[in-house]
Amino acid sequence: MENFCGKRLDGRYEIREIIGVGGMAVVYKAYDNIDDRIVAIKILKDEYLANEEFKRRFKNESKAIAVLSHPNIVRVYNVSFGDRLQYIVMEYVDGITLKEYIEQQHIIDWKEAVHFTGQILAALQHAHDKGIVHQDIKPQNIMLLHDGTIKVADFGIARFSRTDNDTTSDNAIGSVHYISPEQARGEMTDDKADIYSVGVVLYEMTTGQLPFQSDSAVSVALMQLQNEPLRPRELVPTLPLGLEQIIMRAMQKNPLDRYRSAAEMLMDINEFKRNPSVKFNYSYFVDKEPTRYVPDNSISSPSSENLGIESAEEAEKKSVNKTTAVMIGAISGVVVLAIVIFAILSAFGGKKLVVPDFKNLNYYNDIENNDKYKDFQFEITQVKNDNFGDGTVVSQDPEANTKVKKGSKITLEVVTNNANVLLDESILNMTEEQAVNYLRNTLMLLPKVEYESRDDVESGKVIRTEPAIGTQVPYASNVTIYISSDKKTVKVPKLENMTLDEAKIALNAVGLEVGNVKEVPSEKDKGRVVSQETEYDAMVPEGTKINFEVSNGNKPDSTVDITVKLLNTQKEGKVIIYVNNEPKLEKDRIFQDNSEKVYQVSGSGADIPYSVVIDGVKVQDGTIDFNSGKITSNLYDALPDVRGKTEQDAKTTLSEAKFNNITVVYREDASASPGTVIEQTPSSDGTTRCATNTEITIVIAEAPKEPNTES
Repeated sequence: MENFCGKRLDGRYEIREIIGVGGMAVVYKAYDNIDDRIVAIKILKDEYLANEEFKRRFKNESKAIAVLSHPNIVRVYNVSFGDRLQYIVMEYVDGITLKEYIEQQHIIDWKEAVHFTGQILAALQHAHDKGIVHQDIKPQNIMLLHDGTIKVADFGIARFSRTDNDTTSDNAIGSVHYISPEQARGEMTDDKADIYSVGVVLYEMTTGQLPFQSDSAVSVALMQLQNEPLRPRELVPTLPLGLEQIIMRAMQKNPLDRYRSAAEMLMDINEFKRNPSVKFNYSYFVDKEPTRYVPDNSISSPSSENLGIESAEEAEKKSVNKTTAVMIGAISGVVVLAIVIFAILSAFGGKKLVVPDFKNLNYYNDIENNDKYKDFQFEITQVKNDNFGDGTVVSQDPEANTKVKKGSKITLEVVTNNANVLLDESILNMTEEQAVNYLRNTLMLLPKVEYESRDDVESGKVIRTEPAIGTQVPYASNVTIYISSDKKTVKVPKLENMTLDEAKIALNAVGLEVGNVKEVPSEKDKGRVVSQETEYDAMVPEGTKINFEVSNGNKPDSTVDITVKLLNTQKEGKVIIYVNNEPKLEKDRIFQDNSEKVYQVSGSGADIPYSVVIDGVKVQDGTIDFNSGKITSNLYDALPDVRGKTEQDAKTTLSEAKFNNITVVYREDASASPGTVIEQTPSSDGTTRCATNTEITIVIAEAPKEPNTES
């Protein structure tokens, strides 16, 4: 594999470093010296240049991204498909993959996970509307920027759903942990395959684990086909029911049971964001079939461990994969037969209970301690609802008339309108993370964490709360939870206004460490601490990492006016203003005159690049100093071709087109008329656009001088 670092592609892209290596391509960070920006360049590995399948997939990616234009999709700027080199020039995203973020956080707060998912769905909705199915949605292909923006990347195995009539390859493709059951079977896929993968990603974010895990890729593929995942709330009890319902609907085995589109799933996500206590009329979290079991030794051939799913190199091993597909089909048939037999046996044995309708009953008067309901276990979620009296059940899960086993858990939403909630004893059995989520998301309280050294309580578990357990506290009030620690606890110092070095010294002095340090805009001097994540005077275990923010020297976002000067006869169009290579403002405008318009954009920092594009044509660029409000601008227009004109005509033509930075050079040329332009730099065909302050050099022909004949 050739390393392109230090080289220049097509005289334009200066390759700086490798930022990623995939199955069939290497991604480099590069500088585009024409558009003056940092880009990412994906170069097909040279060993695949002769492989038509990989060349096809590589071109598929460029075709797919080329028709897409969305803030949550990595943009493509240029493509090249030469015989010796094939590459795609894309937007450079300064961030980490969502997979890396999941590994850092383990479990992502559901509010943040929902925020990410909404952006992923918005990107997919745009792609699906263009007829493109991604087919490889996974956290590794999703970039996370520092401001929380999501960018969907890697359309390398995408296909055009409205034009392709076959699957992308003979094998299931995509990463095995995230692919839909129909992909695992090698069947035709549509946009619902992406919906399934989004469900898996949301499952992983909110629970910290994948729905199906095994050492064997084949086993995972079989689980995707046959097994039902654990409900997310079995892993994270504090997860809101409505969010679990969204996840489980997206992950249905049958595509017809899933959301019909990314737009439909996004509607439920937005509804849930508006009202986290919302319940949807889905029953997918109730098992429709008995649990199915696939023995681990059902497939033993080590050659079938990858199904050709993750490694591009193994995608060429067609015969192995076809054999694997046949084995999966045979095993699937046996499993289905076992399911039918088990279902028949279950129909004649094992008494199930019918869930009563608890809605509109008073939990405390009618349900709690009632022997009539002793065969059920109840879990209570308190909600505020002014339309019902205190204690009224307004929602239940599972729904009434559902058949469940004896001892099954029934979740009830019980109205509490007295503006108080009960700190119940269940908190004492929770870990720090569970307690924080429960207080914040279920009881609608504001948790604060403190630590105490205790030998009689398991480390990491709640010791007590303040106010105490059993106390009724107002909604949105502060509650301190004390966590048992097997380490000595120390008091967190106040870091505000310290420099980074001073903060490090202050933390080390009490046995604490510097955690994540984030730069943010602030009125404070550069490098000064703006805020800290853990409050000062809080008690934490020795060795705890304290996260804080420092000033980057830039003031918080301020607004500047950008004057867009229209050129020549341009009177209407779609105006897009890019700030730091990101679209900051888009307007469809009809200009009433032929002069200029003023637009406002906001941001922070100095020497921030910007550009203005009207109907896809750049008309000006420059830099913005948001601190002072100063803007430096360059205007762009079509450069006239003045070759063949006289010197004076050439100057007049250029000046009328607003190109006034003209340099004249004279050269002897016997083949041209003296006094005419024989060359210009930059060259132009009359439509080439460049900045009007560009230096234009014209070369004027002179008659050759007579040779000196004097003796």
